[in-house]
Amino acid sequence: MTIAITLVYDRIRWEEKAISKAVENQGLSIRRIDAKELVLDSSKGDQEVERELGSLVLQRCVSYFRGLHVASFLEAKGIKVINSSEVSRICGNKFLTTLYLEKGGSPTPKTLFTFSGEAAKNAADLLGYPSVLKPIVGSWGRGVARLNDKESASALIEMREDTNGLFNQIYYIQKHIPRPPRDIRTVVIGDELISANYRYSPQGEWRTNFSKGGRIEYCEITSELQDIVLKASGAVGGGILGVDAMEGPEGLVVHEVNSNVEFRGASQVSNVDIAVKIVDYLVQEAKR
Repeated sequence: MTIAITLVYDRIRWEEKAISKAVENQGLSIRRIDAKELVLDSSKGDQEVERELGSLVLQRCVSYFRGLHVASFLEAKGIKVINSSEVSRICGNKFLTTLYLEKGGSPTPKTLFTFSGEAAKNAADLLGYPSVLKPIVGSWGRGVARLNDKESASALIEMREDTNGLFNQIYYIQKHIPRPPRDIRTVVIGDELISANYRYSPQGEWRTNFSKGGRIEYCEITSELQDIVLKASGAVGGGILGVDAMEGPEGLVVHEVNSNVEFRGASQVSNVDIAVKIVDYLVQEAKR
């Protein structure tokens, strides 16, 4: 069986280069397609689309909506996409992620959702201070704000009210978890937790994102971490995921699941080659 992998992207990052290299090192065929250049014709038959785009697609678009719609089209034509459009839909929207984590029994910070600025102010009062206001769609910590008190909450929420945007009037306010100045980024592939690392906040910053300059350290995979992370992965549908957790006073809580996981930082401290593990998983899926 000849295995060919199609990588659909809209930006070539370190991760896409690492995956491509791992595919080539295994002697497999890879086709790279820039989603921004795609013209998708819904009138084409399944076999014609498969000849053009392949039978197994790794969808790595940075744009949530671009990737979601590309995956939906391909699946409608019978093509296997990793991660699936359903997993991408859930993980790309924090509102949905929280609902699925809670339904699946994963520990996650208490979150309130509202649909007006006034209700959002009330929600912040109910949660208490500090709390955290997040956009429901977005990554790299952009738009995330800590509400330290009633006055700052009111000012930040009023700023959001005056901002145009499809999702800006959906307010996602999460209880602040008193934690060490770090969180835990894990990488899950299929039913295996393969990597975990601590992400430390840089000086003068409370967010831990690697893109914000966060420091990376190896994190031991304990049985507690493995159980919680794999449960969270299963709750959103599984695949190739980044599951982020925090060490709270009552134990670990999952606060985010990323379906387009970046692993450059994790690769610096991991004792496994994450890109190779991803390719191994794709090969397994291709043989199913």
